[in-house]
Amino acid sequence: MPVVLLSVAAAAGCGSAAGQPATRAARATTTTTSAPVPVAAKPRAVHLTIAASGDLLIHAPVWQRATANAGGRGYDFAPMFRLIRPYIRGADLAFCHVETPLTPKAPTGYPVFNTPPALARAIRRTGWDACDTASNHSLDQGQYGIDQTGIALHRAGVAHTGSSRSASAARRIVLLRAKGIRVAFLAYTAVSNGQIQPHPWSVNTASAPRILRDARRARRAGADVVVVNVHWGEEYRQAPSPAQLRLARTLTRSPAITAVIGQHVHVVQPIRRINGRPVVFGEGNLVSNQTPSCCAPGAQDGLIALLRVRAVPGGAARVTHVDYVPVWVRHPDYVVVPVWRGRVRGLASAAELRASWQRTVRVVGRTRFVAPWTGARP
Repeated sequence: MPVVLLSVAAAAGCGSAAGQPATRAARATTTTTSAPVPVAAKPRAVHLTIAASGDLLIHAPVWQRATANAGGRGYDFAPMFRLIRPYIRGADLAFCHVETPLTPKAPTGYPVFNTPPALARAIRRTGWDACDTASNHSLDQGQYGIDQTGIALHRAGVAHTGSSRSASAARRIVLLRAKGIRVAFLAYTAVSNGQIQPHPWSVNTASAPRILRDARRARRAGADVVVVNVHWGEEYRQAPSPAQLRLARTLTRSPAITAVIGQHVHVVQPIRRINGRPVVFGEGNLVSNQTPSCCAPGAQDGLIALLRVRAVPGGAARVTHVDYVPVWVRHPDYVVVPVWRGRVRGLASAAELRASWQRTVRVVGRTRFVAPWTGARP
């Protein structure tokens, strides 16, 4: 049975993402020669999907489960993401949010996190292309944690942005290519836990002037699409805070920014169009040990946002609409379950999945059902 995606419109009159159209050079002949003369073809629009997901928040029970998955020898987080892998790998690009530092030291959980670097390998195996590392926990292990997180992701072949090992690294723009379209991924945090930042460039702090300046730099570097990720909001609050709304309005007024996505509050928040651009305010937790008993009724809920982009290589680009996949973290194995698929296949308690679905759809919105995304990368 097909999985149902939910869609929130980002522009009137736009359909779902199409396949990749071929680009062919037009040819014509002149009246003075029979030889064909090539005529430059006008670039044709392509459609691509960018997937973005919520917090990878690795509490102690989560990494302990990863140890069990590995048979007690190391850590294996990949089984937790096996049910959502088709959505991540089915997108043309996929972005994740690494909430906690990854270092070889002994793992620790809340309140000062240290996560096994094996998480980076699971990120790559699942299909994420780049991850945001700017959060209120970025400095839990100091500059050492930032350095080791970057090393772990680099070794796994995953691009990263949001925290940096050096001033020169902080200036680099993560620029990815899909279907001939260049996509920049920028990341910042608007919240912290009060740690002293070792260097001005250690973690990207969110301020409108800085983000706008970086977005313009990304455009000058050749980006056709600029996606901004912000760690923001008030924990367990499903309505966007006044600070979130102010920053979203400022960012979406800039022609340099294509879309804004966010995490941090551990529950889902709305997807809205502001100044003609989509803002995914909060994707909830992708995986964590949080439950309603400790935190909030929606602490096990999350969503995978699917930004449907129409772009012309080297030209205009816009998000036509945003689909999303409601997800729920199953305990005690911490498998991330797509809610609709879970209900159909009996992958978790029907009552809990129904409640999760209702919570997410009530907050995020539900405009129509669309066909499941079936594109796949090689």
